[in-house]
Amino acid sequence: MECAYFSAGVCRSCELMGVPYSAQLAAKVADAQALLAAHPEAVWRDAAPSPEDGFRNKAKMVVGGTVDEPTLGILDGAQRGVDLRGCGVLAPGLRTALPAIAAFITRARLEPYDIPARRGELKNVLLTESPDGELMVRFVLRSTEALARIRKHVAALREALPRIAVLTVNLQPEHKAVLEGVQEIVLSDADTLAMRTGDVVLHLRPGGFFQTNTAIAAGLYAQAAAWLEPLAPATVWDLYCGVGGFALHLAAPGRAVVGIETSETAVASARLTAQEAGIPGVTFEVGDAGAYAIGREAPDAVVVNPPRRGLGAESAALLERTGPATIVYSSCNPVTLAKDLAAMPSYDLVEARLFDMFPQTRHAEVMTLLRRRG
Repeated sequence: MECAYFSAGVCRSCELMGVPYSAQLAAKVADAQALLAAHPEAVWRDAAPSPEDGFRNKAKMVVGGTVDEPTLGILDGAQRGVDLRGCGVLAPGLRTALPAIAAFITRARLEPYDIPARRGELKNVLLTESPDGELMVRFVLRSTEALARIRKHVAALREALPRIAVLTVNLQPEHKAVLEGVQEIVLSDADTLAMRTGDVVLHLRPGGFFQTNTAIAAGLYAQAAAWLEPLAPATVWDLYCGVGGFALHLAAPGRAVVGIETSETAVASARLTAQEAGIPGVTFEVGDAGAYAIGREAPDAVVVNPPRRGLGAESAALLERTGPATIVYSSCNPVTLAKDLAAMPSYDLVEARLFDMFPQTRHAEVMTLLRRRG
């Protein structure tokens, strides 16, 4: 893949841009295998590739420029806007939506936030596209000053972008590098975006986490199911469950699946999916996934999908003591994955597979199957 922004030096986010994709994938696998070299017994499945471009279902666009000529993209070294509306890694449906978003900024007179001057209202525009082409659009503002103007011109925005399913204003009043705030004002009838993955339609609320690459997310869920199905676990924990992707794809007759997540919003979304789809035997709880095993009897299998920091020594040791027969560990950081596996010496790394969540970058997603010895 070639990128004019990268070639011009205005955006270097995709550090592997221009490297042949086969070479990118081979290097990521080699790096992951080197990090997990303490487990030579592991069988490495073929890496799961992604489309080289158009794979991002999210666009996190910093707003710069002026009301009449807004930029949507990133900031340069001087904290001025760099327009990236033609970014090739964004899904085509996101790219085609951005001109209408820019026009709406002008129509509603949403002054871009000027970081050096600490002046303006509109900080970011956050878009997510569902597999069916629907959009979630979130305007991140410093205050409610522009809210009335946004409401006034919503009809024009919807006419320009009829694919909008969820429309919100997020308030982030602080002058710091935080993408969004805690307060969300919903301006649409719907407050969830339907994210269809395989046979399950997950519900995503504003601020909720969903994998950035929908095709790879579906691959992760399918791989976990393929590994666990022959083992027929009667009880499964999905720790760090988010909106319930793994838990809901692992549901089966006679199987009890529990999903644990700190985010109340994500748990509400997971429960809604289970209810609408009529999926039995799956429950979701708000709680600390890292500490969930304390005082509980081990299930037959555990799925963990922690953030980049990994489980950490304490939570990994807790799983080691709890002793489920099988662990499926989906990691977005092979460095912390290796550290966590070292803290669980009773487990053998049976199989591993790299999923290329972010082509053109060095990011690697690695899923592993662990079996307890004895």
